[in-house]
Amino acid sequence: MKGLYKLFILPLIAIGFQSCEKDLQDEINGGKWNHERQVIDIKFENQIGVADITVDDAANGTIELSININAVPNLSNIKLTELQLSYQAKSSVEVGDVLNFENPDRTSTLTVTSTTGEQRKYTIHVSEFSETIEGKWAVKSLMIYGGTGPEYGGGAVMALTDKPWCWKENEGPECENDNILTFTMTGVSEEGNTMGICVNEAGNDGKYADFTYIGNNPENEGQPVDLDHFYRQIPAGESTWVRNYSENTVTFTDKEGHVTVGRLESAGTEDLGNDKSFTIDDYAFTFNLNGTDDWTNIYTDYDKFVKKPRKYWISVKKI
Repeated sequence: MKGLYKLFILPLIAIGFQSCEKDLQDEINGGKWNHERQVIDIKFENQIGVADITVDDAANGTIELSININAVPNLSNIKLTELQLSYQAKSSVEVGDVLNFENPDRTSTLTVTSTTGEQRKYTIHVSEFSETIEGKWAVKSLMIYGGTGPEYGGGAVMALTDKPWCWKENEGPECENDNILTFTMTGVSEEGNTMGICVNEAGNDGKYADFTYIGNNPENEGQPVDLDHFYRQIPAGESTWVRNYSENTVTFTDKEGHVTVGRLESAGTEDLGNDKSFTIDDYAFTFNLNGTDDWTNIYTDYDKFVKKPRKYWISVKKI
């Protein structure tokens, strides 16, 4: 009897499992499980940087982005160039469509619908962007933070011109302090980075600095050291620049293809630790330098300028 019962019940269980499996597969295929309705990424023509996308609640979201107003006559006809949504979701606006932001709030909307029919309305707010790096800048000073073991007093913040005996007379860093940097914007990359031409002109003295260290050299007595790789961060003459707003960097490329990467920072004081700080009065192009600790020559000019420079500021003022 027990054997007959097993023979009867097992096929019923198998049929039940098959039915459940079939129902689950139908639900998966039909998308009934998928309530997602998010904008993952979005990009418009002449957009600068990446959009800031926020889900406010089940029915609403916000998108903040910037458009280069110098490249468009107005904000009434801004083309959508990229749109990434959550799996199987659909948007009321498609790539290639245009939106009108020419209104007091600088806003437009799009609606994303999940496969289950749930919707989220995104309000897109556009900020008008103008590239602040464009124009002419006067170089005011070249400053470094350098030295091995700053926790032991080995670090210092100083101008390169503070130690004139370390450089060639009338050819050293002081030659840069009257230079003029002219930035022209030529376009926006597909990634939303601005780009253009930088011309670093010699000032009234007609000279660029020769960054050859001629001070005391304890490792090779009497031998000068070429420090262009540290201090010629903005190329002499003409170069190209790319400003990445997502990473907050400015990348320079000279005519030989040599690349340097820094930042344009506004007025403020940076705490460097170990009771050291640096104050930017107006603006500065800042560069992190990759020196090498030299505990044997700690506390020397050689250590600070040649071996372990840490950070470099080219202080500038818009003119």
